[in-house]
Amino acid sequence: MQRFSKKRQAILDCLRSTDSHPTAEWIYRTLKPSYPDLSLATVYRNLGEFEEAGQIISVGVVDGQKRYHGNILPHAHATCSLCGTIYDLHSLPDTARMIEAVTKETGIKVTETSLSFRGICADCRDHESGKETDL
Repeated sequence: MQRFSKKRQAILDCLRSTDSHPTAEWIYRTLKPSYPDLSLATVYRNLGEFEEAGQIISVGVVDGQKRYHGNILPHAHATCSLCGTIYDLHSLPDTARMIEAVTKETGIKVTETSLSFRGICADCRDHESGKETDL
């Protein structure tokens, strides 16, 4: 097992402490006050290594920035196309059956999943409908 430096551990802890699916820049801004010598390159490098090691996942690119998640348990995500909020979906029905179906149809033993949905969240829909009535 690789020994973690304090900064490396702080990056992983920061990511695992939030469900907001942050960017590397968010993690950097969050940790910079406590680690003045932290660089954005260090955050990116460590996130890449954590992802490669399977300790974190990438949940895609929103507004040109890769977003990360510390929860590696299988679950789907839904992303608002307007505000970029990413929601965790833990209770989709029949996830296990979908995995079984993939294995049955292809022979692949599923080791990871990635299921995501895109749309417009309720807050953005409410905001957009409010704009229309203000005209």
